[in-house]
Amino acid sequence: MHRRCRFYLNRGDRRAVSALPALAMMARRPEAGRVKTRLCPPLTPAQAATLYAAFLRDVIELIRTVPGVQPVIAYSPVDAGDYFAILAPDIAHRPQIGVDLGERLAAVTSDLLREGSPAVIVIGSDSPSLPPEYIEQALVELHRGADLVLGPADDGGYYLVGLRQPAPSLFTQVTMSTPAVLHDTLAVARQLGLRARLIAPWYDIDTVADLIRLRTDPAPLKHTRPLLNEMNL
Repeated sequence: MHRRCRFYLNRGDRRAVSALPALAMMARRPEAGRVKTRLCPPLTPAQAATLYAAFLRDVIELIRTVPGVQPVIAYSPVDAGDYFAILAPDIAHRPQIGVDLGERLAAVTSDLLREGSPAVIVIGSDSPSLPPEYIEQALVELHRGADLVLGPADDGGYYLVGLRQPAPSLFTQVTMSTPAVLHDTLAVARQLGLRARLIAPWYDIDTVADLIRLRTDPAPLKHTRPLLNEMNL
């Protein structure tokens, strides 16, 4: 699926938009003890950080393959700009803003839309084997008129969210990192009168069980696969 969708600005602007939809990746600078902590043990904090760095590289390669989008890296902490500029010099990057995940998602989606992106899709950096076709399907659903697109994750959350207009309460009125995130987000969407669509489910890498599943995933995983092969899981 490599169709290119033509989007139009919301908020009463009927002009065709030449800007591409934004594809934002939420990412952290890999630091031992601050990333993938639920994998420790059996991994050491240093191993978990090394593995997450490989995830970042594979997800960056993924977003480079999606046609018809403008990739963006939304990074944390705020002083990690130099790290991501070196890691992906061809991709725009900006700091995440907010005290928690909900505020940061609200900020990155609202800011990109208000800056002129006709739509925005946000993914995490915890799904290195995510098929690019799933992102393309989200773009198609937005093009067809969905206000909100969600990619359900196996843990009850979502691995992808897409919007055509700012809706910060989708994030700030939902308690993140619980098994009810998807359910609660859809409830807020109904309150807002948003047309929501779900695409195929996928999985994040949060636990050792997820990591074992990733090890059997047939995706190439250029950067992650060598590390997985070395691990005794």
